This record gives sequence, C-alpha cells and structure tokens, in this order.
Amino acid sequence: MFWVLLLLLAWAAAGTACTRLCLAAVRAAAVDTGNAGAGREHDLTLYEAAFLSGGPGRVADLTMVSMARQRRLLLARTGWATVVDPRGRDEMERSVIGAIGPGGQSRIAPARAGAASAAAVRGLADRLVSAGLAVPDGARTTVEAGVRQVRLAAGFVPVVGAVALLIPVPADGTGMPRGLIALWFALPLALTLSCLAIARVEVHPYARWASPAGQRLLGTLARRAGAQGDGAGDDRAYLTSVAVLGIRAVDEPDLRAAFAHREP
Repeated sequence: MFWVLLLLLAWAAAGTACTRLCLAAVRAAAVDTGNAGAGREHDLTLYEAAFLSGGPGRVADLTMVSMARQRRLLLARTGWATVVDPRGRDEMERSVIGAIGPGGQSRIAPARAGAASAAAVRGLADRLVSAGLAVPDGARTTVEAGVRQVRLAAGFVPVVGAVALLIPVPADGTGMPRGLIALWFALPLALTLSCLAIARVEVHPYARWASPAGQRLLGTLARRAGAQGDGAGDDRAYLTSVAVLGIRAVDEPDLRAAFAHREP
C-alpha cells in the first residue's frame, strides 16, 4: 500500500498549488472589480502609454526617441548617446540627461537603464497603480508564482504516479490493479491541468504592466492615433506608435541601429 502514500503526496502538491493560484486570482479579480470604472475620464499621456505597454524601459526608449527627433539628443549608430541640449523639458528628459552623465555622452544601454530606474519613472508607475491602470507588482508576481507552482505540480503528479506503478505487485495477488492506480493518480493530474486551463482564460486579460482598465485606454489611444494619421506625417501619432509598439515602430534606419546596441 505504499502507493497510497504517494497518492496522498500527489494530492497534497496539486491541492496546495491550485489553492494558492485560486486565492491569488481572487485577490487580483477583487482589485480589478474595485477599479472597474478606473480611467474612463483619464487621457493617457505618451509616457503613461509607454509604461503600460512596456514598462520603465519603454518610457526611457520613448523619451530618447522623442529627444532625438527634436535634435536635442544624438543617438549614433555605434550605440552612443550625446546630449545636444542639456535643458530637459520635463522630468523624464531630465532623467535621461542625468543618466547620460555630466560629460554629456554615454553608451545607450547604461543610460537607458539609469533613466528607467529613475525616480520620475517610479513616480509615474505609482500614479498609474493608484489610478487602477497598472498592475501592482505584488498582484502580478503572486499570480505568476501561483501559475508556476501549478505547472510544477502538473509535472510532479505523473512522476509520482509512475513510481507507484513501478512498485512490484504482491505475489498473493492482493494488490491494487495497475489500471486503478493510474486512475487514482489521474484525478490530481486532471485537477492541475483544469486549473491551468482556467487560469489561462482568467489571467490572460492581465498584461505584464497594464490592468484591464489600462489596456482599454491603450486601445482607445491606438485607435485615436490611427485616426489622426499613419505616423509618417504626424509626430504625435508616430510617438504614440513608439510608446505602444516599442522600438520596432521606429522607421529611421540610423535610429534603429542605435537602439540595436541596447542590453537585453
């Protein structure tokens, strides 16, 4: 009857993992329900759209592209950034200039990393979370950790079941039939797989940075930018594309080559 102990172990792993994921999903849903009306009258800025689309790094990218298009920051194909105008027009631009350093020149990768971790970006993130448009770090990481644990349990149950099936059958024939043992272990496996399937549907609306309310605003912003122009002649529509899509929306070859030197 050693297989019974293995079955209890499989049920414990599956039950604990699924319970943890369900509790995390319930807490995330409660936050989303509390913010159901968030952002309805909020007009996203480009920096906010960049953060909701790609996080702090996207904000730094957008700021650098904007300054480069205004010829206030030179981004060379070799991956170097040179400050042309040291007077930042807002706190994000001042963060980029500060990250480049007093010498006015720096590699793009460390300057981007420094700007992304600046106090201005952290303040932007806090404001978006307070407005219900961004996903709090705790909620996002808790759900992701729960999904990982259920996946581990889904892989652990078949392993334990295989060990149980490899246990020799008693010579007197009083042991449990192999097929019935496999059926018992199929139950916790079915629990974990069904929990993962439900989580895929329920957690899917949550992006890496934007909450469902934030994603709705991003969709509105993208449609508005498309109505204003195709991005070639309208500077705001172009920068909106960069904020939402990232560097792949940049159509200048030299600028794309400069950002190709970014750290992963």
